[in-house]
Amino acid sequence: MEKSQLEIACFNLDSVEIAQANGVNRIELCVNMKDGGTTPDLNLVRAAREKATIDLNVIIRPRGGDFVYTEAEFEEMKENIIEYKKCNVDGFVFGNLNPDGSLNIEQNRELINLANPLPCTFHRAFDVVSDVSKSLEDVINCGFKTILTSGQGKNVEEGIDVLIDVVQKANNRIVIMPGGGLRSTNIGLLKEKLGNTFFHSSAITDSGETASAVEINALKAKL
Repeated sequence: MEKSQLEIACFNLDSVEIAQANGVNRIELCVNMKDGGTTPDLNLVRAAREKATIDLNVIIRPRGGDFVYTEAEFEEMKENIIEYKKCNVDGFVFGNLNPDGSLNIEQNRELINLANPLPCTFHRAFDVVSDVSKSLEDVINCGFKTILTSGQGKNVEEGIDVLIDVVQKANNRIVIMPGGGLRSTNIGLLKEKLGNTFFHSSAITDSGETASAVEINALKAKL
């Protein structure tokens, strides 16, 4: 990637408008910040698409907690992708695991096929996989274009060594997007260690769920 880019996780329409107005490259639309982000409803997706001319990716995650889904939850995920494609979104974000911490390759491939031709990001389910190296290869082989990860740490600083290792092993076959506690105070360190890539932040600096324009511009200034 020639130049670093910034994705903002938006948990409401206000954040979408702030991200759009302050020149971020992409929005990840979700709700329920306390659960780490879950699937937004159709009305929010439609409203966000009306507001945003920049790329808009939608998280497909039916609930918080683990990433092992029942058949009913998996059906819901499939239905969401089919419905949200009609809203002219630009991509999807999801990640399905088996109980042993390996990728559920069959489910992930089925969702990617439904999303086609839109690109898919494997989200922070990657931070709880049992084997990082094997899971990296499985994610690539499934057809994902990006991995959102903190390097299996509580935040990107804690996971920096794993992030460096994953970037080296990925060898430009997939975009490794650091996210999880990424802020203007540490993005410089991440860029120094990882080079140019996509960076992911909620840009939230208070106790609410809305992005800060000041923080977005501080993040951009260090890209």
